[in-house]
Amino acid sequence: MPTSRDDPKATFDWPVRIYYEDTDAAGVVFYANYLRFLERGRSEWLRALGYEQDALRRDEGILFTVRRVELDYRTPARFNDLLTVRSALAHIGGASLTFAQEILRDADGALCCQGTVNVACIDAGTLRPRRLPAALVSGILAGTGRPSPASVE
Repeated sequence: MPTSRDDPKATFDWPVRIYYEDTDAAGVVFYANYLRFLERGRSEWLRALGYEQDALRRDEGILFTVRRVELDYRTPARFNDLLTVRSALAHIGGASLTFAQEILRDADGALCCQGTVNVACIDAGTLRPRRLPAALVSGILAGTGRPSPASVE
């Protein structure tokens, strides 16, 4: 995955601090909590592009729901670690976005987990799949420096 140092539009980084509530009995981050951190990264990525999810619901009548997640856990994070959630747009579909995401430990750059997350665009009223609004696709492409809504891997 290219880093934001290589191309500021290629990735989006979001910091996360680990608290006691994030850890399990062994003192490491409970595996499911990584999903929360990845969600924050995607939400903040969208916000950085100028899109608030509550406004998309109100104005466009759409929501995003996680459709598929594939994660590999590499190195455990522990209490008080400062992590970076790195998110990159991997693909824009007609009614979905796919992200390549990874979580790195800031102290040593260790890769804690990496994977892909596919989110589907759904109608806020019916909860049925719905095409991404054209203006949103254009804004995402412009904000990430991508030429077209094809795969950007």
